[in-house]
Amino acid sequence: MSSARPSGHNWSRNPSPEEEEDPLDQMISRTGCAAFHYAVQECMAEHQDWRKCQPQVQSFKDCSEAICQESGKSR
Repeated sequence: MSSARPSGHNWSRNPSPEEEEDPLDQMISRTGCAAFHYAVQECMAEHQDWRKCQPQVQSFKDCSEAICQESGKSR
């Protein structure tokens, strides 16, 4: 009963890392706060110390909170 050809899904296709976007990045891109998020990431990569990145963290937080308030999901 086994077939030489699998039916249904094409299991042999593996997307390359360039094709797969991180789900978190996708979510942040939809909020409109991606530039702030990337600024935090760049700062962290450069300084390796979140305390030196507080202006970037605060900007990202402000953007995220504004989006939540606009959508009615404010805490």
